[in-house]
Amino acid sequence: MQLYFIRHGQSENNLLWAETGSVRGRSDDPGLTDTGRLQAERLAELLSRPGQPSFVPAEYDGQNVTGFEITHIYCSLMRRAIETASIVARALDLSLVAWEDVHEVGGIHWSEDEGGEPVGQPGKNRAYFEEHYPHLRLPDSLGEKGWWNRPFEALEERPKRAARFLRELLARHGETRDRVAVVSHGGFYNHLTRAILDLPPEGELWFSINNAAITRVDFAPEGIWVQYTNRVDHLPGELVT
Repeated sequence: MQLYFIRHGQSENNLLWAETGSVRGRSDDPGLTDTGRLQAERLAELLSRPGQPSFVPAEYDGQNVTGFEITHIYCSLMRRAIETASIVARALDLSLVAWEDVHEVGGIHWSEDEGGEPVGQPGKNRAYFEEHYPHLRLPDSLGEKGWWNRPFEALEERPKRAARFLRELLARHGETRDRVAVVSHGGFYNHLTRAILDLPPEGELWFSINNAAITRVDFAPEGIWVQYTNRVDHLPGELVT
């Protein structure tokens, strides 16, 4: 299996932080900015681009010179990930499948003041997703009360969730030649990377990933290959955020 971890395009909250250095006024579930949509379109162009001839066999093509040929695409239930993944899935003519466990750390939450106690929010419900994203395959468990509908995610729960997702991903695709794109979030990326590399769940180490960037990790019986991380060469300078 080849895993392509993709961070969503620039969100309204990302822009708020870039402009003000503050989370005051943040949304509990932001959508993409105009820049974020442009990033997603460039990402889709890259992933759908025909491959080039290469002396390197496709299975050893660590830079995707011969093309990406994504076979599956998953995303979280957060709007910014769905909007990014929808643009990509449409370009690739693939079904888009929601996977709840790849949400951003903390879940859906809001706080009245900067530095205030985060309060969990319900999140969007099945009716909302069916109206706004009818192409998205939803979990059977999703009902009308909202997909989150619980307290702010505790620190100790985050690495457990990343490890659980990795186990389930490998159970679905690990012994295949599938090429799996997962459109997710920067905080979750750090916990998942630690799980893949078998690193301690906490520590003063951060794996950077820009908006609409790609990290590729290959899983094979003989080992794990990190082919590249935080790839943004599909984005012009003004779209790197």
